[in-house]
Amino acid sequence: MPAKDVLVSTEWVAAHKDDGNIRLVEVDVDTSAYETGHIEGAIAWNWTTQLNDQVRRDILSREQLEQLLGNSGITPDTLIILYGDNNNWFAAYAYWQLKIFGHENAKLMDGGRKKWELEGRPFVKEVPTVTPVTYSAKDPDLSIRARQREVEDAIGDKATALVDVRSPQEYSGEVIAPPGMTETAQRGGHVPGAVNIPWAKAVNEDGTFKSDSELADLYQSVGVTPDKNVIAYCRIGERSAHTWFVLHELLGYNNVKNYDGSWTEWGSMVGTPIEK
Repeated sequence: MPAKDVLVSTEWVAAHKDDGNIRLVEVDVDTSAYETGHIEGAIAWNWTTQLNDQVRRDILSREQLEQLLGNSGITPDTLIILYGDNNNWFAAYAYWQLKIFGHENAKLMDGGRKKWELEGRPFVKEVPTVTPVTYSAKDPDLSIRARQREVEDAIGDKATALVDVRSPQEYSGEVIAPPGMTETAQRGGHVPGAVNIPWAKAVNEDGTFKSDSELADLYQSVGVTPDKNVIAYCRIGERSAHTWFVLHELLGYNNVKNYDGSWTEWGSMVGTPIEK
């Protein structure tokens, strides 16, 4: 299955950011980076407060997503260009959630903030004025999302590859979360049978994705092949959304799911099996 047309370059964004039917969105864990400066015309989505339900731990409901997109001046025909810090982790998570609710027109800016900054391109502090619209989302397609029971059922299933995209230290259980991260779990380790392919192996120094052939070799060399069902997880679901994007959108794997409950759920559930 060929890769999808899901990336734009920084050059493309510089040339097209003022086009009428494009909405440029910076997505980060919060809006602190955006407030220091952002690409002209970009609005901000706060992953913590705008892309997660604020009462239960969950993705947005259909109504919440419709409100977010409508308030962002986005219609179903708008081309959404997403970028952010942390090598587009949170931008990839936003992209994944948009796909659940059927927004077809979305792409990532390859390299994110990092590449834009490395190239010396300008940032501005001016926040654009947005005219709200009414957005109608499609019914959610949950075929790209895995829940805890599905992951547990996949243990030992030769047709399914479990991919832990965290650091080797997290995978081994040496640490439960990266330094400074507050979302954590009761126990360290990994899902039994999961292979460790840290998300960072998929990107170059400038934050861009590696070539399709390099990416295919990275995953297929450890048995994560296109014929398998693949479930990716990390700690809170954003790094694994990045890996989901690589496998499903860039490499064209048919059946890839992001387990967004990830280690904060798995490592805290009573009786859940863990390997170290």
